[in-house]
Amino acid sequence: MSPPQDPALPQSNLPGESGRFSGWRNLPRRSRGLSLRTLVILRWMAIAGQTATVAVATLYFHFDLPLWGCLAVIAASVAMNLNATARLKRVDGSLPDGRMTAAHLGFDILQLSVLLSLTGGLQNPFCLLLVAPVTVAAASLPGRQAALMGLLVLAATISLFFFSMPLPWQAGTELDLPPLYRFGTGLALFTGVVFTSAYAWRVAADAEKLELALATTQDVLQREQRLAALGGLAAAAAHELGTPLATIQVVAKELLRASAKGGPAAEDAALILQQAERCRDILKQLSQQPEEGDAAFAEVGLKALLEEVTEPHRGFDLQFEVLVRTASGEPAPRVRRLPEVIHGLSTLVENAADFAASRVRVQALVDAGFIEIEVVDDGPGFPADILPRLGEPYVTSRPQGKARRALSAQIAASVAAAAPGRKGRKAAPPPEPEPIAPSQGGMGLGFFIARTLLERTGGKVTVGSGDGGRGQPKGARVAVRWARPSLEISS
Repeated sequence: MSPPQDPALPQSNLPGESGRFSGWRNLPRRSRGLSLRTLVILRWMAIAGQTATVAVATLYFHFDLPLWGCLAVIAASVAMNLNATARLKRVDGSLPDGRMTAAHLGFDILQLSVLLSLTGGLQNPFCLLLVAPVTVAAASLPGRQAALMGLLVLAATISLFFFSMPLPWQAGTELDLPPLYRFGTGLALFTGVVFTSAYAWRVAADAEKLELALATTQDVLQREQRLAALGGLAAAAAHELGTPLATIQVVAKELLRASAKGGPAAEDAALILQQAERCRDILKQLSQQPEEGDAAFAEVGLKALLEEVTEPHRGFDLQFEVLVRTASGEPAPRVRRLPEVIHGLSTLVENAADFAASRVRVQALVDAGFIEIEVVDDGPGFPADILPRLGEPYVTSRPQGKARRALSAQIAASVAAAAPGRKGRKAAPPPEPEPIAPSQGGMGLGFFIARTLLERTGGKVTVGSGDGGRGQPKGARVAVRWARPSLEISS
């Protein structure tokens, strides 16, 4: 249950909370701003509108505008956009960038404020356009940057109240509006900025929640589809592997019959027969759907359940400890013997046995509201850098389990001991078997399947460090917690 030595790969597929529904992290969140391409398009639209307004006011209405000043301000915006367009060719402008968005929107607010100051300030009806950049900021930027844009518009509004040129009007006439009107316009502008940006912020927040819910649903559906595909794969494997297993059993029986009774070859043949029979039992369970009322759905004591999932993995060089602790010393509850729980916990125990150095503890903690089963080993433990990837299917680096390597080592040692030496020479002693190290990989489906099955029963899976002290391997801990009604048999 502890990870491999390669930190770039996760030990297996059991997710912690950090691994659940990871798809939401890839969503285009509001705090990431807008893409550069979008900002360029919006500014070209603003430039086109400003140029058209100046042209109509000068050529059609013959207003006495400070034409060159207005054109210089518009040209500054054009230069800004040309620079941004050139940058698009050097970088990926399709990715949102919060700081870049704030900088561009701040420039747009300043550019529009200068243009308004040349054309009447708060007397110019186009001062309403100051609302637009703040609304965009509220919909695409985090709170601090959006508030900064609002404060920038407030400062621009106050400046336009005190410092602005007269409103251009028809030749020979002058429109001089009272200060109270300009004050009301500024107050209305600021109020509009506050309410419009708050509305945009709320709508964007709701849209973000909807996207997160959609991504979460897609993650769940993808996981269910993978599990369904694995179920079909298991049935196909059970069907296809039946014939080769039968052949192995026949050959092993022949070897057992032809070998001297009690000899090394006979022991090897018996071992092969035993493991082949175990494989047939496992494949039979995978290919059959238990009927309603089958023993798999019967009730069982909590301690007996832990013993059942632990028993197949006992032996070799490991010490297993099975404990049940209850609040106030009350009797251990009886629980449903669900096949999902049996298979999921068995996978966790097997993974712990593969990576443990010498000890595996399987412990149930029962309190008033929960039943928690934890599997703890004394192996290397989970590196922090791979925890976010735990639970992804087909991600592993384990070539084979410790138990399977132990069996292989036993067979190899027996064959070497039984092999005769060369004629006239003394047979060389068999080489010492290499130490069986924690396993390092596999198909990467064990934790993924175990997590999915346990969560189907209402369990919540968490991972963390074990009980290792200073100077010792920290070990790994996997815990599954259920609400008592989800697992306990009501009396």
